[in-house]
Amino acid sequence: MSAAPDTAARLRRLLAMLAWLAQEGEAPIDEVAKRFDLSPDALVAELEMAACCGVPPYSPDQLLEIIVTDETVSTRVGTALARPRRLSPREGLALAASARAVVAVPGSDEDGALSRALAKLERALGEPSVEVELDTPELLDAVRDALGSGQSLAISYYSASTDQTGDRTITPRHLFASEGHWYVDAWCDSVEGLRRFRVDRIASAVPAGPAEPGALADGLPGAQGGLAEDGGDTTAPALGAFVPGPDSRRVRIATVPSMSWLFETIPSAIPVDSSGDRAIWEVFVAGDAWLERLLLRLGPDAVVVEPTEDRSLAPEAAARILAHYRKGPT
Repeated sequence: MSAAPDTAARLRRLLAMLAWLAQEGEAPIDEVAKRFDLSPDALVAELEMAACCGVPPYSPDQLLEIIVTDETVSTRVGTALARPRRLSPREGLALAASARAVVAVPGSDEDGALSRALAKLERALGEPSVEVELDTPELLDAVRDALGSGQSLAISYYSASTDQTGDRTITPRHLFASEGHWYVDAWCDSVEGLRRFRVDRIASAVPAGPAEPGALADGLPGAQGGLAEDGGDTTAPALGAFVPGPDSRRVRIATVPSMSWLFETIPSAIPVDSSGDRAIWEVFVAGDAWLERLLLRLGPDAVVVEPTEDRSLAPEAAARILAHYRKGPT
């Protein structure tokens, strides 16, 4: 049995199904299921999810209408969805700026579908071209060169979580831009694990020679399997899309199973053991303040397993808060 697709893959498939059904009007369930490599029951479940989609005010005429019989399926769109979306000038400009930012990233396809659609949009806006300037950190090229050549870098890095600058050696694994900043996921020799660094916080970078084979391997020991898409070490829980910051540390917490929902809301939380009367979770922590808040929310239902020096954080924080309330207003 194949693994369940991720959310993005399910969304792409659902949109493809709806577009095909809109053209066909009505089709046998078995035919649609075969076309999109689904079982009939899974197909109906996906389409039922689409029936909840629409546009404000979400009245019946503004929702997708999915009609499923014993043998066929058909779809009808609301009046707002039955015609192409008309953008206001502000919406069009925002869309053009976002697309231009994507195209401006080095390595993007300047002649691809996005660029062609952007050209049409800019003509409709009456603007020859929307200019977007991306932040280009001074040492971006140095990081990119090290990534391309498989070299390590000796860097001086400012950590916002500790407000300190320190030296470390890293091996770049993945370079990307997000929300106006450049980041590099790299193997860090100091912590022997995969960490995420903001490129504009790198104060200096000097080539440190060829990377060690282990720093470039798909399975990164000490990095909890590396990035999920890299097919990491299956002997340890995978980090998935989350990559910890440069000064993050691992903390293991044991809690009653009824409190596991809280850890499921934390991107960095990894279940380690749930076989006994206590579930053990591992989280990456960059500072004591965040961990104190988490432990206070868990209350007596949780205990820090390791490191042992963190066991005093919750009682000390609770004592400070209680003393503050006893002191009263000033």
